[in-house]
Amino acid sequence: MIRVFIGFDRREVAAYNVLAHSIQARASQPVAIAPIMLSQLHDIFQRERHPLQSTDFSFSRFLTPFLSGFEGWSIFMDCDMLLQADIAQLWALRDERYAVMVVKHEHTPTETRKFLNEPQSAYAKKNWSSVMLFNNAKCQTLTPAYVNTATGLELHQFKWLDHDELIGALPPQWNHLVGYDKPRSDAALVHYTLGGPYFAEYAQCEYAKEWLRERDAMLYAGID
Repeated sequence: MIRVFIGFDRREVAAYNVLAHSIQARASQPVAIAPIMLSQLHDIFQRERHPLQSTDFSFSRFLTPFLSGFEGWSIFMDCDMLLQADIAQLWALRDERYAVMVVKHEHTPTETRKFLNEPQSAYAKKNWSSVMLFNNAKCQTLTPAYVNTATGLELHQFKWLDHDELIGALPPQWNHLVGYDKPRSDAALVHYTLGGPYFAEYAQCEYAKEWLRERDAMLYAGID
């Protein structure tokens, strides 16, 4: 079973559901998808919202290994994404040498605001944590107590690991940053990091037609 946790934000319900559909529609193996939803984490996550926090799951994403019982592997991804390939292909990249595997972007945003006028922050390892393939047993530092109290940079810069050699690299097509990365024909996981086509301001962004096509497929209730 491929375990996928998706960050859930109350303002991006459409994004979450379209992403979940895009995963299941292309999967060649059984997939279990769970939202990381604050309303379901009252007994685990008590952290107050930070002024620089742009989504509900900015910090709660790091509970993925705990929610997996620190066993096996799990995938975390932001909700503002669209999968265009088989999730089993990403799952097959698991490497026991690493505690976590990410696309190692060199991303330095110049804007100060993004979707819904939320703050945009620049820091080392920016967007590395938007897609994470967790080797859960090697991430036992990420207890609820730690995730509730660690700084944002400690979490997002992977300072909970003993050294950076425990961070494996995923191919860049598994976290294609719309509006930053050059367009590519093999983008497996599209990331609308500035804002997706479910917001009017980004209705014409790169991969908008693909997202709208996926939404329509999700809503289709006819008979072929």
